[in-house]
Amino acid sequence: MNQARYFQPNERDTLLKLVLKLWHNMRQTTTVNDVRLLHSIIASGVDSGAYKRDKYGINPVIRTMHTALLIHDYIAPDRSMTIAVLLYNLCRNGHLSEQQLTQWFGSDVAGLVHGLIKVSQLYKKQAAVEDENFRKLIVVFAQDIRVVLIMILDRLGLMREINNHKDEKFVHDISLESRYLYAPLAHKLGLYQVKTELEDLSLKYLQRDVYNKIASHLNETKAKREEYIKEFTAPIKQVLEKEHIKCHVKGRTKSINSIWNKIKTKHVDMNDIYDLFAIRIIIETPLQHEKRDCWYAYSLVGDIYQANPTRLRDWITMPKSNGYESLHGTFKGKGDKWVEVQIRTQRMDEVAERGLAAHWRYKGVKAEGGGIDRWMNNVREVLEEGSKDRMDLIRSMHMNLYDEEVFVFTPRGDVFQLPKGATILDFAFRIHSKVGCCCIGGKVDGKNQKINYKLRSGDTVEILTSSSQVPRLDWLNIVVTSRARNKIRQAINEAQTKRADMGRELVQRRFKNRKIDIDEATMSRFIAKKGFKTTTDFYVAIQDEKIEMTDLVEEYLDFLAKQQDTGKQHETAQNFVLQHKNEADDSATDDILVIGNNVKGINYRLSRCCNPIYGDAIVGFISSDGAIKVHRRDCGNLKHLQEKYPYRIIRSQWSGKIGKQFAATLKVVGNDDIGIVSNITSLINKEGDIMLRNVSINSNGGIFEGYLVIGINSISSLDALIKKIKNLKGVKDVQRTTR
Repeated sequence: MNQARYFQPNERDTLLKLVLKLWHNMRQTTTVNDVRLLHSIIASGVDSGAYKRDKYGINPVIRTMHTALLIHDYIAPDRSMTIAVLLYNLCRNGHLSEQQLTQWFGSDVAGLVHGLIKVSQLYKKQAAVEDENFRKLIVVFAQDIRVVLIMILDRLGLMREINNHKDEKFVHDISLESRYLYAPLAHKLGLYQVKTELEDLSLKYLQRDVYNKIASHLNETKAKREEYIKEFTAPIKQVLEKEHIKCHVKGRTKSINSIWNKIKTKHVDMNDIYDLFAIRIIIETPLQHEKRDCWYAYSLVGDIYQANPTRLRDWITMPKSNGYESLHGTFKGKGDKWVEVQIRTQRMDEVAERGLAAHWRYKGVKAEGGGIDRWMNNVREVLEEGSKDRMDLIRSMHMNLYDEEVFVFTPRGDVFQLPKGATILDFAFRIHSKVGCCCIGGKVDGKNQKINYKLRSGDTVEILTSSSQVPRLDWLNIVVTSRARNKIRQAINEAQTKRADMGRELVQRRFKNRKIDIDEATMSRFIAKKGFKTTTDFYVAIQDEKIEMTDLVEEYLDFLAKQQDTGKQHETAQNFVLQHKNEADDSATDDILVIGNNVKGINYRLSRCCNPIYGDAIVGFISSDGAIKVHRRDCGNLKHLQEKYPYRIIRSQWSGKIGKQFAATLKVVGNDDIGIVSNITSLINKEGDIMLRNVSINSNGGIFEGYLVIGINSISSLDALIKKIKNLKGVKDVQRTTR
């Protein structure tokens, strides 16, 4: 190995020590041939320049040696993991192929190297490492739990190495990654010492003044603190043993990072922290005796030391939302120093240390989606057992936790978790419902794909949208997530409602132009008769021009007429005759409908669109059911009927009064003065042959607008009434209307 060309003087000494120590540790797992071959490959890589320092000046050979030794210290001596770590960089740089690794060292080593290379590709996407989904994605890409273990320990080695690095931004970024990504992974896998050191080193590099202050205080008080813990726990152990309570008592100083978190959350000085060190009593007892034994232990400690009742925390009777159970008491020890004592059972301690996975196991509750925490805790149990065969067990564990899920990136590096089979359209709705509704496709790793493209873990997806795009029913066959399905249905319903409102407005406008009042109950029955399940479907068909509006008006009027016949409403059949033209009257060219009291045999109806009154000029229209509808000559609908059905029009005239009152509506406009409405109604009530049926008044800006519905015998009586109302003080205008 050409060390003179590649290694700096101080690095040669470091490398020599690392090599000797590593070779010594590898004797029990590797053969002499393995060692010789590794030495030859590494030397060749150095001489050929395949081992390149990164842009921050980190020597990859020394870094991999550190990582290999950490594997032996924190995991176990393992041939495959050690060889994979030492040769990973040469494979990533193309100096070695996976085929050569398989030939020389076996498929297990090659598989680990492949996993390490695959995970390293994630960093090219500049993902937000503090995202929980990024941690899950690493698990997916690793495929083998040993890859994750190697990554964690490699990061610990790097964190130890960059203490005095000149590039502050590099140190800052690495420290943030360690805090948000690697420390939580280490915690999940039970590597508590690694997790604690990563957190402490992160604090050291990110807030060095805070770290140094706390570290200095702990160093100054270490001996006294350990002696105090020993003296405090001694009588507790004696009394618990005397009462035949199976347990173990331990005390430990909190980590520097943990102490800093306590200072921040409690807003106190370090000298005021009760739990600078913790005393923990862990009791071995059956589930049914847990509460009783914990409280009994609490009372025994209270017999020895004075308790502070205001600092009692009972999370046994009322556990925390994360499942944490423990009884926390604060007791005054020697020197009037308050000490926190945590009392819990073996089960409670396992739940506290291992999270909800342990809680599920005790309670018999199945974890959702397979449960990464439950699976990782199984791995952690293997690590904690210290068995010689534990690496064989770890090798047999496959990373198939997320076979039913995919993890994809946004161009910014955010990670999203979706179920297996999810499409670009699912991803669009996962980002935002508006993005989903406008989605027309996407770019996956730079290539255009359709909305039904099925995503794969590691894809970087950019959603393409168009303002003219709208959700369609067939989209429900593309998406697999319930979120997307619900949003699509909601968007389609909203669009349907909007189109229905527009269709309803068209109908109302057309009917208003024809001076036809829409009766909602009758319209609902009419819509049902036409075969529509809902009024929304009907009005959508109107908006989509699937129904001819002109035909619709006539169909509605005919339907309304039939409904009125059936109900025997106030337009009950009167009598009429067809009077033949007078032979002497040359001007008479058609038969005439004559309405009178003494005529029998034929039905007619007074049209509701214009409400003709005795004395009005009228015209008859033969409807589809054979009855004749009588319109005023100035009726807005009559012109249309004459143009479309001229052969169904019949001249009509009144033949004397018919002994009934007719309905008429008057629109009155005037000044909004006190008493004007009372004057109008008094005037009408004084007319003996006129009946006031309904009054509605609106007032705005000092002007009132009122509608009067009256019962009257003839047009002459109506004209006379209008004149009288116009003469009232404050009345500006009176008109007959069909409203």
